[in-house]
Formats: sequence, structure tokens, C-alpha cells
Amino acid sequence: MGMKKALVVDDSTTELANIKSILTDAGYVVITASSGKDTLEKAKAEKPSIIFLDIVMPEMDGYEACRSLTQDPATKDIPIVFVSSKSQKADKIWGQLQGAKGYVAKPYTADQIIDQLKIAA
Repeated sequence: MGMKKALVVDDSTTELANIKSILTDAGYVVITASSGKDTLEKAKAEKPSIIFLDIVMPEMDGYEACRSLTQDPATKDIPIVFVSSKSQKADKIWGQLQGAKGYVAKPYTADQIIDQLKIAA
């Protein structure tokens, strides 16, 4: 198996740094993006084994980015985990309907992020 690669997307540099640190400790190579549009390009170019995606972002939100990724033959098999401050049950269900495989509410623990890696295994 090749290197495990994760794409982390958030418009907050603090969140990017936090999740990147957790994933790097777990043995992942981490690529980051700060917008939905950026996500689509990096997902195609880098072919990560999992994507951690924020929902509330400028330009294109995480839901829209998730829909685009799951409809694109080049990226449809990459599992997507939403990491968001939107923590209502409706948000989680909507996330699943967009094609996400997992959902972590902020604030999260390192264990919650690590647990999501199982869906990429």
C-alpha cells in the first residue's frame, strides 16, 4: 500500500493546523485547502485516501464541494468526513445525503478524528 494521504479543508488556519497535526501523528501525509474550489482541484491532483471537509466556507460550502466530489468519477470513491461547528442532527443527515461517510462536530478530540480514518482503511 502506498502512502496514506489526507486532504484537510477549512478556511480557519487554526483548524487546518490542528487536524493536520492529528493526522500527521497518525502517519498521514496531509495536504490542505482553504476553499471548496481548491478542494476539487487538490482532490483530483493528489488522490487522497480521505478528505476532512469543513462546511461553512466562502465561495463554495462544504456541502457543494462534497456533491461535486461524489459526482466526479475521478474523486467519487474518496471518503469524505465533514468537520463542522454545525452539529445538529439535521446537519449530519444532510451531510450524509451529500455523500459524506462521516461527521465530526467541532470542538472535536484527536480520537474523534482518528476514529474517522477507519472509513478510509
